[in-house]
Amino acid sequence: MNMISPEAVASSKRAWIKILARYKNPDRRRSALELAITFFPFAAIWALTWAAYAHGYWWGLVLIIPAAGFLVRLFMIQHDCGHGSFFANRHADDWTGRVLGVLTLTPYDCWRRAHAVHHASAGNLDQRGMGDIKTLTVGEYRALPLRRKIVYRLYRHPLVMFGIGPTWLFVFEQRLPVGMMKAGITPWVSAMATNVAIAFTVAFTVWFVGLGAFLVVHLPIVILAGSIGIWLFYVQHQFEETEWAREPDWEFQHAALYGSSYYDLPALLSWFTGNIGIHHVHHLSAKVPHYRLPEVLRDHPELKTIGRITLMDSFRSVKLALWDETRGKLVSFREARVAR
Repeated sequence: MNMISPEAVASSKRAWIKILARYKNPDRRRSALELAITFFPFAAIWALTWAAYAHGYWWGLVLIIPAAGFLVRLFMIQHDCGHGSFFANRHADDWTGRVLGVLTLTPYDCWRRAHAVHHASAGNLDQRGMGDIKTLTVGEYRALPLRRKIVYRLYRHPLVMFGIGPTWLFVFEQRLPVGMMKAGITPWVSAMATNVAIAFTVAFTVWFVGLGAFLVVHLPIVILAGSIGIWLFYVQHQFEETEWAREPDWEFQHAALYGSSYYDLPALLSWFTGNIGIHHVHHLSAKVPHYRLPEVLRDHPELKTIGRITLMDSFRSVKLALWDETRGKLVSFREARVAR
């Protein structure tokens, strides 16, 4: 059997970076269209949901689901802006991202800084922390005192991870630049300016539609969208075949390609989630606009076989909670206990 040399593997990874550079340029008219066909349907569905509530048609609250889908998509556009890939104009991207941050309850400049750290260190066991789902190794978990083991197990419980956690993050935690106290004044300005804009938006909305309508219509949309967002972020790196490494073995291109999933979603769900499921390509080249990611898979179908998980596969990943350095894979608490 022919062996592939490490030099050949490294060369192949560098080749992908060069290949993906061809997809970096956004079509600004297409970007503006993507923003329009996301924001205006969101606003229209929100209004229809409110009208249904106001006239006693409680069945109309089912529209909360598509409204949350469009809010998720607005966050994905904000995400592109954070990478400078939506309009490829820093001023336009930043201000679009900041305005969208009021709707998504996410202070744009704070998030962009934390997300840049995530991209620079994803899959690096020695650089875990900011912008990541907290993940312990089996050895680290076993070394914890009982109280902290219980806290970690609660943190990883699905009801907390995808229910209580997103609500806490988007509604409360992001109101202050947590973890960025030493990063200068920018995170504070971003957080406080976003908070003020959110306060005015909430006050106007409550004045216009009433507190009851706001709590029944808007709050569930935000909570559901937040849960979907955290779910997506979770499965993009928390899947069985993901890869983590310690320095000096960690390498950016390898971690991007093999430590990020290709979440193969149905076409409609891919659209609502801004194709973020094509996450290994996104981590290889974050400058590729979300609407060009499918082009990469179309032109290079070999990428479809790397890190692929289906919708059903993703549900099974919920049990994974610890990185087993010996076996080089994510395992459940049960598997970690049996392996002792």
